Amino acid sequence: MRYFRLPCPPLAFFILAATGFAAGPQDFLPPVQAWHGASEALIAKPDNPWITPSEKTGLTDSPNYDDTIAWLKKLCAATPQVKLVEFGRTAQGRVLYVVIASKEGVATPAALAANGRPTLLAQAGIHSGEIDGKDAGLMLLRDIAFGGKTTLLDHANFLFVPIFNADGHERSSEWNRPNQRGPVHQGWRTSAQNLNLNRDYMKADAPEMQAMIQLLRTANPSLYLDLHVTDGLDYQYDITYEYQGWGGAQPASSPHNSVWLDRYFRPAMDAALKQAGHIPGRYFDPTNDRDLTEGIISGNGDPRFSTGYGDLRHIPTVLLETHSLKPYRQRVLGTYVFLESALRSVSEHGAELRAAIAADRVARLDKIPVNWGYGDGEAKTIDLLGIAYEDYVSPASGVKEVRWLGQPKVYAGLTTRDNKPGLLLTRPKAYWVPVTKPEVIARLKIHGVQFETLAKPRTVAVEMYRLVNPKIQPGEGTHPFEARHTLTTGAQRLTRTETFPAGSVRVSTDQPLGDLATVLLEPEAKDSLVGWGFFSEILQRTEYIEGYVVAPLAEKMLVDDPKLKAEFETKLAADEKFAKDPTARLQWFYARSKFYDDRYLLYPVGIER
Repeated sequence: MRYFRLPCPPLAFFILAATGFAAGPQDFLPPVQAWHGASEALIAKPDNPWITPSEKTGLTDSPNYDDTIAWLKKLCAATPQVKLVEFGRTAQGRVLYVVIASKEGVATPAALAANGRPTLLAQAGIHSGEIDGKDAGLMLLRDIAFGGKTTLLDHANFLFVPIFNADGHERSSEWNRPNQRGPVHQGWRTSAQNLNLNRDYMKADAPEMQAMIQLLRTANPSLYLDLHVTDGLDYQYDITYEYQGWGGAQPASSPHNSVWLDRYFRPAMDAALKQAGHIPGRYFDPTNDRDLTEGIISGNGDPRFSTGYGDLRHIPTVLLETHSLKPYRQRVLGTYVFLESALRSVSEHGAELRAAIAADRVARLDKIPVNWGYGDGEAKTIDLLGIAYEDYVSPASGVKEVRWLGQPKVYAGLTTRDNKPGLLLTRPKAYWVPVTKPEVIARLKIHGVQFETLAKPRTVAVEMYRLVNPKIQPGEGTHPFEARHTLTTGAQRLTRTETFPAGSVRVSTDQPLGDLATVLLEPEAKDSLVGWGFFSEILQRTEYIEGYVVAPLAEKMLVDDPKLKAEFETKLAADEKFAKDPTARLQWFYARSKFYDDRYLLYPVGIER
């Protein structure tokens, strides 16, 4: 997945493919390290009547959507403890399914609350080329039903989404992910609308994401797992994972949940993976793809991603990243162990987990960290379990490239940095969203944020923001990102008396989703609705003034206002470019006149302090 930067397929791949030199999609990948582990015992024997479609291929390929769902329907028909239910539809109309596994055979996610057990929700295939989680989940469900692991449901419920990006899953090919070793057929990263669902949590544009958010609201899971495959460089770890607030080094919106993950989840997970023959580690990204010695980066992510979003919802959320250069068989087995260990952690430490979630949901943080940087935190060191490599000058790129040699190597004392927040938002009492922004109110409703709808107009004293130096798509050119023109901006605070018409809403932050509401509605937050382009109309001026009108107006203003005259003369002296630009000079006066548009760049949401 590569959390922070998108991978660029190696140029050599396209050259090999174009010339016909490569006999198969993976011939150009680095050498693979031999692997055997205790988790191999999890693979069903060929004569097992419940062997999964992937196991039939020796865990080298993955079934399509129809075959996956058909196998699950057959399983559910054979055991009362497992149910397959629809929770949404894709843009192309495919059914999104969730598997419900519970001791009583509960038929709906909402009904799980009645049994009083914590619920683990795991989703596979948000990037459907990274589909390890689907085949691992099918194996685990089989073993819960018929493999002697029914006791896993004694103290926990298991919800499993086998294919989240179902449309992308069916855009399957042997040639979709050049930097991944299997399965033979891999789905596509984005949805049929070309949306990356793993950037959609806050804006919630995709029908798939809207359905997932509703599932989170309905099921209210105690632990949420997001199953991926990562790439970028070669190393020994086959299972890496991450969550907000890892090790207490970074602030989080759910600090009690982070402590639970540190204290109970991570030690048990690492022990289970190691015992099964896998090498677990913290998820990381290289500072420089071409030079590992420059160090690595880990840490919190923005709420466009599952971990950042779950943190704001106060749901402990873990990102799993298996390593793309490991064989599919090894990755699937490691994911199976990860899922089973997570279910055991929820079972064995459910009381502590419930207490942590409850504490975070009643807390009202004064400061909410946002706008996570990239490796800009304090430098530390780590002994990284890597793979040896050499540099060579590529005749294709003309510069030094990396050639991984397949030999284990420990990079002792390697620099590692966590991310740090670029901004701490101050929680207000409430926000006032005008009825003129129905799409914003609709998004709040999708997320489950509570609000009061005004039955009649209300005039209130509020703080409002005027955007300062707003920039569309910084560094991205003019093309959209995830179908939207994103925005970064500063904000100037103003005190105003504003009338909000009937149908407007007041959003109190004194609620469990108050942190989420704050980040959605504070314009300086990168993943706010302002940041995602929901308020682009305020960037446009709609009234203007001609030079022959503004010139005498400006002359009169200079005579009538000595203070303004002094300010203008100071501006002329300090800004030579301004002084030589007659249009800019006249616009300066227009912006300070009573004729100027008072609502230009004015963010229409009121803030109640």
